[in-house]
Amino acid sequence: MKIGYARVSTEEQNLDLQIEALTDVGCDRIITDKGQSGKRAAETRPGFSEALDLLGPGDQIVVWKLDRVGRSIADLIHLLKTFEEREVEFRSLTDGIDTTTAGGRLVFHIMGALAEFERSLIQERTKAGLRAAKKRGKRLGRPPALTPAQIAHAKAAISAKRETVTGMAEILGVNRSTIQRALGESA
Repeated sequence: MKIGYARVSTEEQNLDLQIEALTDVGCDRIITDKGQSGKRAAETRPGFSEALDLLGPGDQIVVWKLDRVGRSIADLIHLLKTFEEREVEFRSLTDGIDTTTAGGRLVFHIMGALAEFERSLIQERTKAGLRAAKKRGKRLGRPPALTPAQIAHAKAAISAKRETVTGMAEILGVNRSTIQRALGESA
């Protein structure tokens, strides 16, 4: 079965061009999403989810253009990997990608290599940035839930038996475990 998928971002946009192109290449069924942003993961769009449910081994999903299914290379690679695992062929009409051909599979694998390279670069930059921030004395991670003064107040109130751990947690608006952790660290 050949399933066509068309998407526009707003209700005012028109699907006609995409539907006509998908019809011309012989799609058995065309599923659409109207008013669905490309920023949303493809699997969360109702029409795309429906198209995925219809696809089985040996079937093909056809789109007018790659950006109809995903905005980033990483998203596209994830989808193409999903198709490959499900033995579903993929074709993008205007981008010249057709995983039923050797050239289409080559383009697919080149995109995969580029996405992996992009992820590696992001990881390297993130690690370098964290090291630089640490070197500058910047505290990393979430800010502490309690100030040193709040911890001292909680410790004094609990030690003097004026308040319980649970009571102090309620007063300070934090979880009981946050108080216990803070008291353990300050001890």
